[in-house]
Amino acid sequence: MDFKHDILPLKNIIFRVALRIVLNREEAEDIVQDTLLKLWERREELEKVDNMESFALTAARHLALDRKERMDNQLVSLDEEVHDQPEGQGGTDASLMHRETQGFIADIINALPEKQRTILQMRDIEGKNYKEIATTLSISESDVKVTLFRARNQLKEKILQKKSLFL
Repeated sequence: MDFKHDILPLKNIIFRVALRIVLNREEAEDIVQDTLLKLWERREELEKVDNMESFALTAARHLALDRKERMDNQLVSLDEEVHDQPEGQGGTDASLMHRETQGFIADIINALPEKQRTILQMRDIEGKNYKEIATTLSISESDVKVTLFRARNQLKEKILQKKSLFL
């Protein structure tokens, strides 16, 4: 096993999973470092692991859940670049509406329970299949499907509620 070739490429995926759980960029970065450090310390044992990505994501998930229990998180937008722009830039009505819509969707996703948020991200954003998600989260495929269905329904309900306010 080559750490640089097999494990380091997973850092972006680990970051996204950690960010979905803790909703704090700095904490997610710390979780990535801690996960990589733990994997480095156990590098001899990793030869026995069948699915390295699933193993790494499970380790990161556990670390993130532990951190989340210890901290009081504030919601963070999925698109932080919107907040980094100086006032008055990108001021077309279409771009303003687009940013507001993105922020609204991000807020809805961030308000979902952790399990729903994680599964929604893994399936709809990262494109993982049900089996990969089930393995990573140590749950059944049917639980993945049910949880994903519930998360999507909540998204749909909130969007329809917002839409009905403007009609």
